[in-house]
Amino acid sequence: MKQIGRSGDTMGFREMLQGVQVVDELVSVRHEMLERSMASDHRPLLLTNVKESPGHRAALNIIDRDRLCESFGVEPGELIDILAWAMDNPSEPVLVGAPEAPVLENAMEKVDLSTLPIPWHYPEDGGRYQSASVIIAQYGGTRNTSFHRQLLRDATHTVSRFVPRHLRTMTDNAIESGNEIPIAVVNGPDPVVLLAGAMSFDEPLDELRVASALHERFYDRPLSIVELSNGVVVPADSEYAMEARITLETDREGPYVDITGTIDEQRMEPVFRINSVHHRNNPIFHALIPAEAEHKALMGLPRAPTIKAAVSEVTHCHDVHMTEGGCGWLSAVVSITPNASDDGQKAILAALNGHRSMKMVTIVNHDIDVGNPVRVEWAMMTRWQPDRDTIILSGQKGSSLDPSRGEDGLTSKIGYDATLPPDTDLGPYTSVQ
Repeated sequence: MKQIGRSGDTMGFREMLQGVQVVDELVSVRHEMLERSMASDHRPLLLTNVKESPGHRAALNIIDRDRLCESFGVEPGELIDILAWAMDNPSEPVLVGAPEAPVLENAMEKVDLSTLPIPWHYPEDGGRYQSASVIIAQYGGTRNTSFHRQLLRDATHTVSRFVPRHLRTMTDNAIESGNEIPIAVVNGPDPVVLLAGAMSFDEPLDELRVASALHERFYDRPLSIVELSNGVVVPADSEYAMEARITLETDREGPYVDITGTIDEQRMEPVFRINSVHHRNNPIFHALIPAEAEHKALMGLPRAPTIKAAVSEVTHCHDVHMTEGGCGWLSAVVSITPNASDDGQKAILAALNGHRSMKMVTIVNHDIDVGNPVRVEWAMMTRWQPDRDTIILSGQKGSSLDPSRGEDGLTSKIGYDATLPPDTDLGPYTSVQ
């Protein structure tokens, strides 16, 4: 890691709050954050008066595709390409000292997680959940940064749902050796950290290095990090950083209203022991509402580059949109310029392989706005024939987020080819609207 004396000015999470609606009325963490969000039609909100958390604020509905693109000064299609570039060109973050790290401005005298604005969103949830906090783990020479929901169990413990990805593998290996894993739970880092933390890779890749590449691209300087007393590094301008460890204990986690709006079941999952809580002056807790647009954006945006890369292997791919109805995870629309008559069907197979949790993909020509569901459906109704342009795959590995999957975890998948072959006379297929 590079070391410098000062990190300089950084964007940080709170700079995403410019122009948001400020709510000064008293709000409880118990269901009322969701109620406030619903009452505002899920607009970006800053809650300044959280009943259970004096001195702490909470932000809702802050991260979506349009706000990110506006903040970064890029178009949506550009953002996908930049995310892909960062995956291929990770860079080293800059290590700063504690005096240069805003996240270390304050520390709780006695850890009590119940005093943080951790929300109990839905009555159906099993309790209060951190849904937007990222976990940074270091073990066996590997560092991993990823999202995993955390149920507040008591003042110093949370229980986290681990899906079978790199942190689960790291944890299983540690448990087999009888070892706990030092971690940091980070809330409210720079958006580039959120995007990198939502990425997943076939091979282990340090997400903080991907975040640093994004930071350099957008802000012309690498990401600043600071080392906590347990040896784990965190983004220096985060709102909160909790020193913790993954224990050898498991406990019941769930139920939880997940990204599909359906209730995920209870499971026995790893327990975190939180040893200290650091935070910025006047901290702002990122209280993501599950199943709403922010959740879908953070899940879906980092998948678009892998889909685009896979499709680009077989044809010219322009853009990828993870659909709202597909919860930003299970369905996508992909635009291409086909070079051969079967490129649309090749693109279907490539897209499904590029994001294996995806259940449905629609391929359209470049003249169709992939983010406009009306134009996508129009393309299907005027350019797609069901018996000729549809691919159905059976016995596929499905997403755990799909409640309709089989008990064996398998599902079927479908792809729609709504493209026109090259050299097609566009006259009959062009709308004047």
